[in-house]
Amino acid sequence: MTALTCRFISLADGLLRGAPVIVCRTGAALQSRTPVIQCVRTHRTNTWWDEHLTEDNASFVKKIITDEYQQLTTDKLNPLKDEPWPRHEWEEGSRRVGLVAVKLGMMPVWTKSGERHVVTMLQVQDCHVVKHLSKEEYNGHTAALIVGGKNVSPLHRPEGYLEIFRNAGVPPKQKLTTFCVSDNAIIKPGTPLYAAHFRPGQYVDVTAKTIGKGFQGVMKRWGFKGQPASHGQTKTHRRPGALGPGGDPAKVFKGKKMPGRMGNIYDTVHGLKIWRVNTKYNVLYVNGSVPGHRNCLVKVRDTVLPTRFEKNKNPPFPTFFADGDEELPEDLYDEDMFQFGEPMPE
Repeated sequence: MTALTCRFISLADGLLRGAPVIVCRTGAALQSRTPVIQCVRTHRTNTWWDEHLTEDNASFVKKIITDEYQQLTTDKLNPLKDEPWPRHEWEEGSRRVGLVAVKLGMMPVWTKSGERHVVTMLQVQDCHVVKHLSKEEYNGHTAALIVGGKNVSPLHRPEGYLEIFRNAGVPPKQKLTTFCVSDNAIIKPGTPLYAAHFRPGQYVDVTAKTIGKGFQGVMKRWGFKGQPASHGQTKTHRRPGALGPGGDPAKVFKGKKMPGRMGNIYDTVHGLKIWRVNTKYNVLYVNGSVPGHRNCLVKVRDTVLPTRFEKNKNPPFPTFFADGDEELPEDLYDEDMFQFGEPMPE
């Protein structure tokens, strides 16, 4: 946070010593050596008062807050205090909720035929349904669920932001996002979401903010070929060339690819296959790369590609419930993925 403060000082203070400050003064003031106005631009990183807690006290407060929110979640999902919402079966055209995950990094995997693929590991950390929005509350066409991911400390969050999570009975989240769902895929607020929401072999779309590259030219930003390196070319090797037609219409059309800021925008990668799901640490292994840097938060949802609908039939609906009758192994693999420890295919 930046602030601009002004105070009266004399020329004997700091000004004659060449202090790096912004000073407003007049010639008359210099001759009479009267006090002048000094404007100092300062930076304040915090907008709250430091509590001056010791490490032991800080850890104790953190534990108390964690226990308090765990009790809130337990009370919210207690069927004796609040009736559970009905669960429906999957049908053609159903639209499920997605997840908020953390990008961990990349690693290679191999298929049983010996093909090498690179996958991205996405960990689902403390993902909960925070709020349900009906059709009338959202856009009049479809219902929506607000999902939060990755717990954060409530000490430095505004009261209005914390009230959202108290109503849901979950800890404050670093990221909130909205997923459009069908009427039969509505989930009660406070319900935890796991990586087992998806299964190996399914296809997902991943959305995240790309890495910012700053101001870049057309060759890096758009992949232009550039101009010749020799044969009379002077200082034009990386320029875009002609920008628009002459004569009529004699203008540069809107949307022309030009130099500018590259990255730092939300982008979606469609149709990524899930090769493996780790149910112990809630990690998804999706094919290829996804936008964003390591440790960034991403949105994962069922793909919208019509050519992949057949692969996403009969998923856990409306989500995977840990308190259900289904028990899952620690790792789920795609049928074509090679598992280390198995005999090599001949």
